[in-house]
Amino acid sequence: MSVPHPRLSINQATIKYTTVAEAVRVVQDAGIGAIGLWREQVQEAGLDESARIIADSGLRYSTHCRGGWFTVEEGPARRTAIDDNRRAIEETATLAAAGAEGSRAVLVLVVGGLPEGSRDLVGARERVRDAVAELAPDARAAGVTLALEPLHPMYASDRSVLSTLPQALDIAADFDPSVVGVTVDTFHIWWDPDVLAHIERAGREGRIATYQVCDWKTPLEADNLLSRHYPGDGMIDFGPMTRAVEATGYDGDIEVELLNQSIWDTAPAEAVRRTIAGFDSAVAPHLV
Repeated sequence: MSVPHPRLSINQATIKYTTVAEAVRVVQDAGIGAIGLWREQVQEAGLDESARIIADSGLRYSTHCRGGWFTVEEGPARRTAIDDNRRAIEETATLAAAGAEGSRAVLVLVVGGLPEGSRDLVGARERVRDAVAELAPDARAAGVTLALEPLHPMYASDRSVLSTLPQALDIAADFDPSVVGVTVDTFHIWWDPDVLAHIERAGREGRIATYQVCDWKTPLEADNLLSRHYPGDGMIDFGPMTRAVEATGYDGDIEVELLNQSIWDTAPAEAVRRTIAGFDSAVAPHLV
């Protein structure tokens, strides 16, 4: 296996069927320096145990996935979602503090789609703004950055009413950049003809909290959520976007987050090996 690029991070979604301990071991064995975990596995292991595993590993912590899902109208379901995001903020702070130097306390937010029976996109986006405003003091107190992630428009109905970087940036603009930023994910924004200008704006405003890379290939899977591919296996040109992110001064870890059943069915060590190879060929040549 080749030596991984020092800024490569493996998001646990790439090796979904692993525990926290297994994911950390696979990443360590591959010589990768950073990892991002998912809440389900952290909660299964327990927050204290997960933090101990991260601390003992010597890995940087790149992001915590994921918070959000707060587009419903006021009521018990919304209160439950807000309270769950407060727990996610606590998890993020704890795990980032356990990570090696260079760790970032970044909580990725997938905000949620339209509530059942609703067609009101504008109202749903305003409820996202309200939820972020409610959570911002908790994030500030914990030293956590809330990273709004715009998703491809095909997910607007069920996963994210934020479909473009400007939509996320417009909400983030109400808050200090250390408290609310954005996730730049190639899979979700590569189609946008103005994507480079939007990345430049995100950098100018100090909002890029994390950069995630994976590829797009057609035909999409029957479940379009599981359509992500190793960098270089699809049709995304990573050069312009990566250089644009680099030009903003972003120098953090770069996550590969792959949601794809065939990748999940691959042995984790092999999936990580292929991730390293794809990153080295498609992304690394464009890094400073």
